Amino acid sequence: MSVENGTRSSEEDARKEDENILLFLDSMDSYLTLFDSLSSTLRQGWLELASARHSMGTSRITSALFDLKLHSAATTLQVNLPYDESASGDPTVNQPHFTLSKWASLSDRKCDSGEVEIDEELQKKSYNSQLRHRGPSTDVQEKDSETNGKTLAVDDQIQKERSKSLSVFGTLVSPKLRSAQVSFETALETLVKMANMRSSMLSAYAQTRQEMEGAE
Repeated sequence: MSVENGTRSSEEDARKEDENILLFLDSMDSYLTLFDSLSSTLRQGWLELASARHSMGTSRITSALFDLKLHSAATTLQVNLPYDESASGDPTVNQPHFTLSKWASLSDRKCDSGEVEIDEELQKKSYNSQLRHRGPSTDVQEKDSETNGKTLAVDDQIQKERSKSLSVFGTLVSPKLRSAQVSFETALETLVKMANMRSSMLSAYAQTRQEMEGAE
């Protein structure tokens, strides 16, 4: 019985080690994919900004127009660290998680996370609408209408905040400048995703290394 239990324990340890190795490799692949996406998004943003300066003129888009007064940050980064005293010094437990709060200056909503959450919500609604049976109940229709109304209100507010941030360059700005703004926002979101993926990758690596050292 002891030999059989020892064999099962060894097999379970080997399975966990394989799972952690696969998790590490998968996290690394996702991290490299995000890194490539970041490079592409930044390159697109700089090209759009250069195109906007070409169409509007260099005097219209320059750092000399920036307002150097103190302003509240429109975008903030929150770091959540689930600290566990019992696991002090264990990198696999106390892993930070980064959350991006875009347009945090909105007075009527706390921590609007921008297009990422809004797009995900719209995708879920579209997917659910495809799976919905014909002739939905009145309550379901009212809830969908209310949710769509709130989403549109948030989207309108975000568009207003974007336009407000570009007002320093004049009333009428090039569409390329607006596109550059969205590209750099997307790059910032990608950076946060990369930070979370790197945290997951380091956690899987540390767990794998501990198990390999324990097996020795």
